[in-house]
Amino acid sequence: MITNPIGVLALSRREIHRFVSLAKQTIFPPIISSMLFMFIFGVAIGSRIDFTETGLSYLAFIIPGLMTMHLISASYENTSSSLFIGRWHNHIQEVLLSPLSYLEMVLGLLAGGVMRGFVVCIGVYYIPFLFEPIWIHHPLILFYFIITISVIFSCAGMLGALWAEDFGMLNIWNIYVIIPLVLLGGVFHPVTMLPDFVQTISKFNPMFYLVSGIRFSVTGLEIIPLWKCMVFSFALASAFFLFTVYLFKIGYKLRT
Repeated sequence: MITNPIGVLALSRREIHRFVSLAKQTIFPPIISSMLFMFIFGVAIGSRIDFTETGLSYLAFIIPGLMTMHLISASYENTSSSLFIGRWHNHIQEVLLSPLSYLEMVLGLLAGGVMRGFVVCIGVYYIPFLFEPIWIHHPLILFYFIITISVIFSCAGMLGALWAEDFGMLNIWNIYVIIPLVLLGGVFHPVTMLPDFVQTISKFNPMFYLVSGIRFSVTGLEIIPLWKCMVFSFALASAFFLFTVYLFKIGYKLRT
């Protein structure tokens, strides 16, 4: 229950201002890298790939994957860097001593990650209009997945920041776990093109459901039932959020 909405709003504004003031580092790099991916893979190489079985051009197919990949990275990096720097310089104590509940602290920090993920994701979506206009089929479903996915990985970023002991450990999960799973979740290829046993393994990859949800909302291509993607993303977001609030409540690596 939120009892101090003004405090939550103030913390949220601080987190949002933090990444907006560093837009050259936080917003533009993923958008520029996506532009290069789309030009090289979607336009130059994609024009030579027969992708008629999906009913989409190759460019249209990879756009939702790139949106998901950068949504995840932006959300994770925002909260992980903010919270870890707060721990490193010990100014996280200002938040801990403020009249905010642990739930409100997490919500305030979460706002920055969700907003940065949203801005980057939408920015990536508009890039292909330089090459081929691609219109969103289901805007409300897209909004649902952007929010749930950004909540998942904003919370994951906070968990990573609490776990890390130095800057070298901060991005271990992002580099060695999250990004590889995203790439294997169907960013650049339909899972149906893989051998049968690999397709079976892919069903245990959580990123497969998140990428598929974004892909359906943007292109209308349903690779797996939409309800499975929606239920999975909501359940994962709820679990990560509750666990993050719990760690704040017990003061895990925050009070020492």
